[in-house]
Amino acid sequence: MALQLQSAALMGFAALMIIAAFEDLRRLVIPNALTLSLCVLWPLYIAPTASLLGVAGAVGCAAIVFLVGALCFSRGFLGGGDVKLLTVATLWAGPALTPSLLVTTGVLGGVLALALLVPPCAHLASLARVKLGPATIDLQSGRRPTTPVPYGIAIAASAMLLVFVPHFR
Repeated sequence: MALQLQSAALMGFAALMIIAAFEDLRRLVIPNALTLSLCVLWPLYIAPTASLLGVAGAVGCAAIVFLVGALCFSRGFLGGGDVKLLTVATLWAGPALTPSLLVTTGVLGGVLALALLVPPCAHLASLARVKLGPATIDLQSGRRPTTPVPYGIAIAASAMLLVFVPHFR
């Protein structure tokens, strides 16, 4: 029964991460309901293999990532939704996978940012936003035009690679 709950939680994790990546591409927003849902599913995932030390380590790593992310958000380096999604991904990854999660997210985010520097890719990202739904932020601020990076895609991809995929090998 416990393993069935864990499998259901993993499926929910995968679905919510895919939705978060899609929403970040579509609107440059990661809804709070998605990150909250991931937090609610986490105890079902961790319960079969939980130890007090493991739970405390996961919560501690997530808290540190949140605090550093909040600092980055206050400086304008990351979006608030990205910070929350990375925090909840850290919670799911636990202390053993947190360094890998952060490195993989950084690498995938860098690749995404570099790809968006290429005019055809930037155009495709803008076209996707127009076709899939209205952006909720004003991209025309009077400064030179820039292409925002939907970093939630990199966070979701690295979380899927490190948390979801190993369970199905």
